[in-house]
Amino acid sequence: MKEYKNCPICNSEGFNPIRNCIDYTVSKETFKIVECESCHFQFTNPIPYENEIGKYYESDEYVSHSNTRKGLIFSLYQKVRNKTLQDKLGLVKHYSKAKTLLDIGCGTGEFLNVCQKSGIKVSGIEPSENARNSAIHNYDLNVQEEEHLQHIKNESFDAITMWHVLEHVYHLNERIETIKRLLKKEGKLFVAVPNRSSYDAIKYGNFWAAYDLPRHLYHFTPKDIEHIFRLHNFKVEKVLPMKFDSYYVSMLSEKYKKGSIKYFSAFLTGLKSNYLAKRNKNNTYSSQIYILSKTEI
Repeated sequence: MKEYKNCPICNSEGFNPIRNCIDYTVSKETFKIVECESCHFQFTNPIPYENEIGKYYESDEYVSHSNTRKGLIFSLYQKVRNKTLQDKLGLVKHYSKAKTLLDIGCGTGEFLNVCQKSGIKVSGIEPSENARNSAIHNYDLNVQEEEHLQHIKNESFDAITMWHVLEHVYHLNERIETIKRLLKKEGKLFVAVPNRSSYDAIKYGNFWAAYDLPRHLYHFTPKDIEHIFRLHNFKVEKVLPMKFDSYYVSMLSEKYKKGSIKYFSAFLTGLKSNYLAKRNKNNTYSSQIYILSKTEI
């Protein structure tokens, strides 16, 4: 296991243990989350070495890589995804010129396929060989390994998207710098991540499914996103909710906590999480989309 000696954001050496969470999806191992004493960023520590993390994705239940429809939760996920794909396309077209788009962590390629059909010139990056091959085979997409990022010309894209990917990235600061290089001057970056300050995260605690250790290396709040991207000369222009996520995450969290899914309880939790976030107007939805642009250096 690799142990962080410094905070991934502020480089501080002081951490405090926050919680221990079980990997319910694959290994059933227990992993630890710590909090930086200086900037209060929370991250998984220690983590599997980069060349070992792949085995923690090897499950039919890891839907972005397997595209499974097995079971009621994942069947519902697939139905909802058809709508959210169109919603994401609408966001990209509304907030950017969207002639060229790079989706980092594109999985099995469903979002890129929707974008390509709408006339956008698309490219994808996907570290999983199985997911990458599926995207290429099923949709005839241009999808490459992560190493390909270093060979793309500067300012190549009007839009770069990372849908629930940033929390998985091993070299966080380096990846943001790469994105900055690849994004056009007036381009937009779309980042979706879970929000550990949401009501459902607080309610479920160690059982909150969106902690998803050890695959999620970082556990963001809106302040964390603003902080780290400001360090790399990005500004947050808009924050938008992903309202379906609270229901999906609550269903999984109920399963982890109680051994079976209490659908009514999960529905009420998801509903309350969205209601409180909307009422308080404080960007505390279960998952959120951040639309960012580059600032002048």
